Amino acid sequence: MRQNPSFVLGDPDEIKRLIRENPWATLVSNTASGLVASHYPVLVDESRDELAIVSHVGKPDDQVLELGQHELLVIIQGPHGYISPGWYDPKPAVPTWNFIVAHLTGVPEILSDEENYRVLGSLVDHFEDRMPEPRRMEGTPENAEYASRISTGTVGFRLTPTHVVAKNKLSQNRPAETVDRIIVGLEGDGAYASPALAAEMRRMRERMRH
Repeated sequence: MRQNPSFVLGDPDEIKRLIRENPWATLVSNTASGLVASHYPVLVDESRDELAIVSHVGKPDDQVLELGQHELLVIIQGPHGYISPGWYDPKPAVPTWNFIVAHLTGVPEILSDEENYRVLGSLVDHFEDRMPEPRRMEGTPENAEYASRISTGTVGFRLTPTHVVAKNKLSQNRPAETVDRIIVGLEGDGAYASPALAAEMRRMRERMRH
């Protein structure tokens, strides 16, 4: 990903927030058979001070991805959307695309069966916590027995990236009044409305003010 100094996302805490709020990740592996991509939810490894993520793949994706044998690229994509030049001033302009994304690269560590099972439970809890009646992985003896059995079909991993490239292109290079108009457009009900992207732009604007 080409980096631009104006759009660098270098704060590890902000990258962790991006992952927490956008856990559906793309895993890219350059295998002996060529490039392979898979998609899985990931969690920030909250037990580590440094940036790290944990997840799992279903068998035989571990073999397809050659998981643990070489570097893995994990792509986290946050809110994104089309930005119309009609939201700018009357001067000639072209459209663009605003987005937040992080690329995490490193050799994943394969987890033990016990740690993989704990990570699976954490994944379930992470998403079920929002439900009115959460279904825990071990909520009942029957669920626990089923989870124990089905977990054997997964392989857990931890990725502590050795290379991170993160970018938040949120119109930081535009005048404040233009940013305001873009936010209004994104918060509206038009064809390219994106409240989540507007919220990220507001957040960025506040950070730049302090």
